[in-house]
Amino acid sequence: MSELLINEQIRDREIRLIGEDGSQLGVMSSKDAMKIAEEAGLDLVKIAPTAKPPVCRIVDYGKYRYELARKEKEAKKKQRTIEIKEIRMSPNIDTNDMNTKVTAAKKFITKGNKVKVTLRFRGREMAHMSKSKHILDDFAQMLADVAVVEKAPKVEGRTMTMFLTEKR
Repeated sequence: MSELLINEQIRDREIRLIGEDGSQLGVMSSKDAMKIAEEAGLDLVKIAPTAKPPVCRIVDYGKYRYELARKEKEAKKKQRTIEIKEIRMSPNIDTNDMNTKVTAAKKFITKGNKVKVTLRFRGREMAHMSKSKHILDDFAQMLADVAVVEKAPKVEGRTMTMFLTEKR
């Protein structure tokens, strides 16, 4: 916003001028455009410096900056950050514990977050990793009404992870 050039700061030989009502006034020298802006009692603001020729507009600079700031603030309001929530389980999880974890995951997903489901193996459990994949599959199946598997279960060292996201 601060890199906008106004009035005498515009050094280009010729520019494309847009009037205060949004009408195209054509390509002209920056001096002529400056005179037109002064006659209207407004400022000449370079709004597209990379265009060939650069585009300038006749506006009230203070009002223009205020509008830009407002649009920026509005855009910030609309954007949303997606967090990744993690749920950890062990291979010998019981059904009631699993139901509790499913409820928690459902809550996270309905709030718009992604869920990383981690199955942690310790000691002798490492020998039976392939038999434990069904736990993650069952977990995904229990959440099938609200979530979809984004990344399928994958073994990474002592853990098996799976990512779930909101069903669209």
